[in-house]
Amino acid sequence: MKSYFATLFLGLMIVTGYAQELAEINENQEEVSRERTRRAPENKDSLLPEVTIQKVDGVYRLKDHSLAARIDSLWLKELYDNNLYDTITQTVTGLEYEKIKYKELPTDTLKARLAALNEKTPFNVEYNPELESVIKNLLKNKRKFLERTILKSEYYFPLFERELDNNDIPLEIKYLAIIESALNPRAKSWVGATGIWQFMYNTGKMYGLEVSSYIDERSDPVKSTKAACKYLARLYGIFGDWDLALAAYNSGPGNVSKAIRRSGGYQNYWNLRPFLPRETAGYVPSFLAMMYIFEYADAHGLHVQRPEVAYFETDTVHVKRSVSFDQVSELVGVDVDQIQFLNPAYKLDIVPHIKNEVHALRLPKKAIGKFVTNEDAIYALIEAEEAKKEKPLPQFFEKNSKITYRVRRGDYLGRIANRYGVRVSDLKQWNGLRNNRISIGQRLTIYPRKRTLTPVAKSSSGNSDSSKNKVYIVKKGDSLWTISRKFRGISVKNIQDWNDISGNKLKPGMKLKLCNC
Repeated sequence: MKSYFATLFLGLMIVTGYAQELAEINENQEEVSRERTRRAPENKDSLLPEVTIQKVDGVYRLKDHSLAARIDSLWLKELYDNNLYDTITQTVTGLEYEKIKYKELPTDTLKARLAALNEKTPFNVEYNPELESVIKNLLKNKRKFLERTILKSEYYFPLFERELDNNDIPLEIKYLAIIESALNPRAKSWVGATGIWQFMYNTGKMYGLEVSSYIDERSDPVKSTKAACKYLARLYGIFGDWDLALAAYNSGPGNVSKAIRRSGGYQNYWNLRPFLPRETAGYVPSFLAMMYIFEYADAHGLHVQRPEVAYFETDTVHVKRSVSFDQVSELVGVDVDQIQFLNPAYKLDIVPHIKNEVHALRLPKKAIGKFVTNEDAIYALIEAEEAKKEKPLPQFFEKNSKITYRVRRGDYLGRIANRYGVRVSDLKQWNGLRNNRISIGQRLTIYPRKRTLTPVAKSSSGNSDSSKNKVYIVKKGDSLWTISRKFRGISVKNIQDWNDISGNKLKPGMKLKLCNC
């Protein structure tokens, strides 16, 4: 009998314990379900991304997926272990071909090196006194330019070589981009040719390069390189000679065909040179000179440090909403200047989101990891921040509300925008500005809006600062981005420049100047 009651008691305990355990499991599952909407599991190698955005000391701390970040790091190490405009325009158009004294490069040595180059390239790299003059002029008088160009080439050449190889075009064509733009993706000639490969508007359109108020794909290094490869391949198909294809790329096929007629039928570039436009006459010699200098850079002591970021260290993400460079900089911790360098096709420092169009944002891979891992949370945060801002006025204005402003000494876009209660991006859009540079006497079209007075903090002496000396005291939770949103016409970059701040870290109580005082 005793054993019966003991068994019954044990059974009741088991049932009761099971019911409690079941209730705890259900409660835990509900908590996990709620928690998943806020953050990912804490398992460091979980396949689920962390989706929270934490702010520590006024700075956003985005976490990347540890396993994916480790893979990126190992791959970059592998790549490193196995791989190791105006100036150039003036040089090409103003060549005088005078004899240059440069004892570091004897003529016999140059002849031998050019002969070696000629053996491994489809271009006609033959010695002549004019080519020697160009090479020695560059080595003697343009060393700083050459060093800066070699540094930039460390980023751009891998990109060029990939596309040239894909299109069966000689890899040496990469040196053409130096002669065209000095590797400046935003270079613009006086006739309107734009980008690294200097496409005119109509030619760019012909080869699929979009140009709009927000975007100029002629400045996109990848897309413009693909277009340049197609264009050069067609020119080579017409002339059957790479030297003439280069001449045609610069001056147009029509000028080359005229030179052939005027020369009596010659088809060698050096025989046609006297009959080509002056700029094109110096074009191919400058190209060959640049080829020689880059191939023998070490022999001439042209050494540069590795660039801050290499092309293979970057990646792209297709944005799902409109984002500004300032917002991206604040959230993923990349300087606006670097984002501009990596994304030169966006005129207004905004990546637009347009239905049925794909627009990519290029960032260093570490930042891409943070962006992709926290993408939904980033978009939600941007939308929440923008919902707090004053709603923009309609984009269509009455004609009589327009004014014309003449730029004065000391003006910059942020100051002008603040004066008339508009955004810097508005000024750039209304006046077709590609960057923030303006000149004294330049006329700007402005549609003034009702100006909101900006708050002015008190100085340490207790007296209010004058309107010429605005100061903001950092509060807990503030960031450069949120502060810039409180004051019209002021960007994150403005605050950094005015206060000599290189990063995004702020401390409560810190005083920030809100003008170029």
